[in-house]
Amino acid sequence: MPKGPIRRAQLIAPFGVGSMVVVRDGTSVISGGLDNWFRLESGEADTRTLDPQEFIFEEWRLQRLLRVNHFRLPPDYRERRRGVDMPNCSLTVPFLRFPQWHFCRSCNRLYFLPLSARGRIKCIECQEKGKNNYLVQVPFIAICEHGHIQDFPWREWAHSSSNTQCDSPLRLIATGGASLAAQQIRCDCGAKRNLANITEAFLDRNETFLSKNLDNSGTPFLCRGKKPWLGFEDGVSCDRPLRGSLRSASNVYFADVRSAIYLPRGTISAPSELVALMEGPPLSTLINLLAGTGIEIKPEHLRSQQNQLLQAYTDAEIATAIDIILTDKQEEQQDQNILDEDQQVILRRAEFDVLKSPRNDSQLLIKSVPSEAYDKNVMNFFGRLMLIEKLRETRVLAGFTRIFPENDQTFEQKKSMLWRNLPQDNNSWLPAYIVYGEGIFLELNENNLQKWEKQELIIERIRSLAERYQQNQISRGLRMKNISPRFVLLHTLAHLLINQLTFECGYSSASLRERLYSSDVTESPMAGILIYTAAGDAEGTMGGLVRMGKQGYFEPMVLKALERASWCSADPVCMEIGNYGGQGPDNCNLAACHNCCLLPETACEEFNRFLDRGLVVGTLDKPDIGFFNLRGKL
Repeated sequence: MPKGPIRRAQLIAPFGVGSMVVVRDGTSVISGGLDNWFRLESGEADTRTLDPQEFIFEEWRLQRLLRVNHFRLPPDYRERRRGVDMPNCSLTVPFLRFPQWHFCRSCNRLYFLPLSARGRIKCIECQEKGKNNYLVQVPFIAICEHGHIQDFPWREWAHSSSNTQCDSPLRLIATGGASLAAQQIRCDCGAKRNLANITEAFLDRNETFLSKNLDNSGTPFLCRGKKPWLGFEDGVSCDRPLRGSLRSASNVYFADVRSAIYLPRGTISAPSELVALMEGPPLSTLINLLAGTGIEIKPEHLRSQQNQLLQAYTDAEIATAIDIILTDKQEEQQDQNILDEDQQVILRRAEFDVLKSPRNDSQLLIKSVPSEAYDKNVMNFFGRLMLIEKLRETRVLAGFTRIFPENDQTFEQKKSMLWRNLPQDNNSWLPAYIVYGEGIFLELNENNLQKWEKQELIIERIRSLAERYQQNQISRGLRMKNISPRFVLLHTLAHLLINQLTFECGYSSASLRERLYSSDVTESPMAGILIYTAAGDAEGTMGGLVRMGKQGYFEPMVLKALERASWCSADPVCMEIGNYGGQGPDNCNLAACHNCCLLPETACEEFNRFLDRGLVVGTLDKPDIGFFNLRGKL
């Protein structure tokens, strides 16, 4: 196993299971499956020094959504100390050597090495000539849309046959030039071929150049279903076309990270601190064991085992907390629906309802400021502003994709890619970590918003955007999404405010995140934005973001953001390009580009899609369509 340091949070994203990283000695490795995450470095079976309970924690809403028993923090590495009985020492996360094909930069010969190969390896052919040259890994791999990854089929490509029997040495030769055509694979038998067009794909025909043109017989060369991150080289059945790629390409790995803001479950009869205590081990373990026996769980059952933890609470409080936890577990068992967008909306709606009211909890501190304290010309557009001085967010790695951020796989299929052998339901888990931070919650004025979004000009402007996404959704199996004027307005406003906040409060745009609450359901509409920052190695942040939500700071910040949005350095092209097919990822943006609206991928929930300044401040020829019309309203 190659060695190198990596932060625990990075094991969720961007270096989660199935991703590739280059360690400090230059070796390219792939992150191993979850089966081997909590095993001792030496592989010994001494369970006395292994205590996974230390890493287990619970987040009840995400557990229900993702259908797992608990979450685990990635293990941290600890050196053994003589004379100190310390558990969980020498825990590592497995990384395997990939790609397996290597070549010598002197003689250009290719070698295939096992996944477990370690250290620097010398070229055998050069050694026979009295030279000491080390092998380096090839820069090319092959991937498919369903998450599989494999070494580039060098031998098959060189011989233009998927069933070649030639076993002569292969050589990777650079003939000079910056294009792929300048890279050539040669076999000592005389066969040769360059790498031109190996990364090309034809989405309208569901084909790739590699799969279509590798075999001269005309038989498509499809994906072999390889999963090297799970430690074996055998493949599974896969009917997707194979695409060549640079191993360092940004589309080789997209982590599917699900997150939730912590919402206290306490009541007057049961403090939220008690419910949180019973959600985690050892009390959660004891409750699960007792629940499995079918007997009624009473406070004395818990006190008999963990009286010290429960000493500060009464039997009545404990009984109420037990009812809360067991009720949630029953609802979770009854909910067998497929993970879909509706459940995501339900998850957000619970947060939306809580964030609208003041809270004083140890892990969620929300304060409200009367709207009368702000400039009414600005607050006319907002229904509510809340200052969140402390929040807790849980981020979970629920799977991954390749080539595109989304595909047609189900949630269970993505989750199964993390494991060689899926654990039983009573011990199912996913890797996650907890971050603490602060934020500003904004809710738009619902009455004004409903009047605005019903205008025919607004509906017509957003229709082309929704149609383009629908075309991509059909061709690539993307999730269904309601691209409404309300959603695009909220998303664009969040980007504009984040860009302005980077100048006002000192945070970088990559440190800030958006969380959108959008629904146009008549009975219970949502139109909210949470802009927040969170850090995994601290108990909170310094308050600079919350300060920007206070009177005297918020109004100028909003006005500056809207003023900057009224003109982009790429205008009039940026503002008008939506009339000619859109721009940005999947052509799913209207008036939005890198100069005015786009953010780092870590800050955006939608991969910088569904943005339009025109809906915020109006267009050059139709300023009235902007919800925040500077000329007529501010």
